[in-house]
Amino acid sequence: MSSVRTPDPNPGWLSEFALEETRGRVPILYVEAVPVRVDSFGRVEHVGVLLRASSTGSMTRTLVSGRVMHGESLRGALLRNLEKDLGPTAFPLLPLSTTPITVAEYFPLPGIAPLHDQRQHAVALVYVVPVTGECAPRQDALELTWLTPEEAAMPEVLDDMEGGRGHLLRQVLTHLGTLPA
Repeated sequence: MSSVRTPDPNPGWLSEFALEETRGRVPILYVEAVPVRVDSFGRVEHVGVLLRASSTGSMTRTLVSGRVMHGESLRGALLRNLEKDLGPTAFPLLPLSTTPITVAEYFPLPGIAPLHDQRQHAVALVYVVPVTGECAPRQDALELTWLTPEEAAMPEVLDDMEGGRGHLLRQVLTHLGTLPA
């Protein structure tokens, strides 16, 4: 016997109250993407870094990032968050495998680990995603800056990244072979 139900207008999302309660009890799963431009040999020529206004009003650099919703695949979460931050004409080339290049763990208090998020304990699966189209940042991303790997690795860029993401970006650049280990 089938049942008729009213569809949930926000499937996969928790109310603000429920999200805050959950964040206080369990780690939240995220995906993070480092958008890149590659040459015809697949070598990284540029790395995309977002400029965003923080909750305190200061300007910081960051990466594409967002939660994985209940019932959503990792590929679906990656695509949704890339479109949310880079716009619908970025044309990302999602990785063939959902195996991340690294896993990032964010703690609510700074100093426990290099990465922190004052709202929660979070775990992020990190991907490098080539984009081939035009990027027009949306939502809370103000601009996307394309940097060479050498520029992205400069201390003034890495130190300007929110939540310790400079440490994560350096890890990614080293993994890609664009920086010495």
